[in-house]
Amino acid sequence: MKQLHFLIFTILLSVGLGRENAAATALPARPAYLELKVYHLKTSRQEALIDSFLQHQYMPVLRAAGITTIGVFKPIGNDTAADRRIYVLTPYKSWKQWEKVSQETTTKLLSAGGAYVNAAHTAPAYSRLETVFIKPFEQMASLTAPALGAPKAERVYELRSYEGASEKIFRNKVQMFNAGGEIKLFARLGFNAIFYGEVLFGAKMPNLLYMTSFANMQAREAHWKAFGNDQEWKKLSSLPEYQNNVSHIDILFLHPTEYSEL
Repeated sequence: MKQLHFLIFTILLSVGLGRENAAATALPARPAYLELKVYHLKTSRQEALIDSFLQHQYMPVLRAAGITTIGVFKPIGNDTAADRRIYVLTPYKSWKQWEKVSQETTTKLLSAGGAYVNAAHTAPAYSRLETVFIKPFEQMASLTAPALGAPKAERVYELRSYEGASEKIFRNKVQMFNAGGEIKLFARLGFNAIFYGEVLFGAKMPNLLYMTSFANMQAREAHWKAFGNDQEWKKLSSLPEYQNNVSHIDILFLHPTEYSEL
């Protein structure tokens, strides 16, 4: 009887561990780097051209190279803006992967041609292309699409930029997000974060970038109200060591395109 019980226990343990390992395998790893491209556009023609290029050429080439979970976003009210923008967020496992894939992607896209690649100087595909390179924070979870039931057109993705007055002060805000527990607070309150990270190369430095997501603007307002009233946040934000560690904040409301994977 003891042998039978031991055999049953061993089988159940194996099944349980198998499920845990399968679940662990299924979770995507946290990327080592994130590339955020920003296409600056002037016309609806340019916007349509970039949409077509990203969906039918750029993203398929990246997928073939093993890059998945690519996010494409547009500012809310983009169609009436003087400076229309399209944001493309791409994860990379390593610096070498970014370098290799970037070179291969450029070669393949140039060879394939098309309206984007062959746009004339008198009718360019965009006015300017900006690239921001980001290192995800140590406490950031894996990059996954948020569990939002609302249609993509209704969703609100909030991109926040926190600049620091100096490198030392900036590091203090980074510590507040990680060791201080700010990221865990966002997770507990259901902010559906896309990423948290430090800008390594970009126009605004030192700079912390992060993106959260909500079903709609009403949900966004409710979440931030809960955040402001949360006792843990009140305690954390009142600590003497975390005072005056942000010198400038930019907030941008985005929505994902229909072909976005985030």
